Amino acid sequence: MAMKTTFLVQTFSLQRKRLKPDRPETATTEWGALKKAEAMAGRLPGTAALRIVADDETGELESATILGQFGEVPDDFAESLEAA
Repeated sequence: MAMKTTFLVQTFSLQRKRLKPDRPETATTEWGALKKAEAMAGRLPGTAALRIVADDETGELESATILGQFGEVPDDFAESLEAA
């Protein structure tokens, strides 16, 4: 069982006056994810930088951590990561 760490930037767009997640983008490092999320928040309603740890073989999620949030992020975003 090999664990793999992935860094993602989750962006959000307004659709029908509600924040909806866009397709996440990858980053190579934790710092890179934070800087990318911060930069993208200037032109989007909100972004979040994430660290995802999962089993490389099965894809089973070990943990999902929010490294930083910028702008508007849905209130239930953190809870949705715990449920995943």
